[in-house]
Amino acid sequence: MLVRQADGLILLFTPPFDKGKLDPGYIKGYVPGIRENGGQYTHGVAWLVQASALLGQRERAMELFDLLNPIHHGDARDKVSRYKTEPYVLAGDVYGEPPLTGRGGWTWYTGSASWLYRIALEDILGFHLRGNKLTLAPCVPANWPSYEITYKYKSATYQILIENTPGGSGAVRSVTVDGVAAPGGVIELADDGRRRDVRVVLG
Repeated sequence: MLVRQADGLILLFTPPFDKGKLDPGYIKGYVPGIRENGGQYTHGVAWLVQASALLGQRERAMELFDLLNPIHHGDARDKVSRYKTEPYVLAGDVYGEPPLTGRGGWTWYTGSASWLYRIALEDILGFHLRGNKLTLAPCVPANWPSYEITYKYKSATYQILIENTPGGSGAVRSVTVDGVAAPGGVIELADDGRRRDVRVVLG
């Protein structure tokens, strides 16, 4: 994969397979710069964001996520003119070769959108739910002071505040539920109609 920061792209394969004897199969059937053939194939490159988060690369994971986030393709007039698709929908691919570099394609593609949503929620914000057990293991940038997640579990509501200690490693230092330490950092969710305040401190 190649990250082209200036173009706001992460390319799966580059250069395109349009010259030479290599035959990667159907990929070569795409016009150079489209999808896997030298373009951004979002479904595949989303896993680079996930890999960075799983490796604990806090700043890098967010930087890569921002490159894929469609809102950043529509936050200036020149970007809108280039992207030409909805800035509120993740594009399945973004063209990687002139004259169409940066143009979005194949929007409303739920495969890549659902993967990026899971990566944002689970691998960056750190929200891990297994049955009725919740753990939080964020990989957020050092300059995030805090963020909140409101989670409804059946009839109960969990108001979760994650606080990032300046200069800390980003590792979870403590987890409390209504002021009481959660054993092993695991929150056991209850269907009891109550509101609970969860506080997670990153060290």
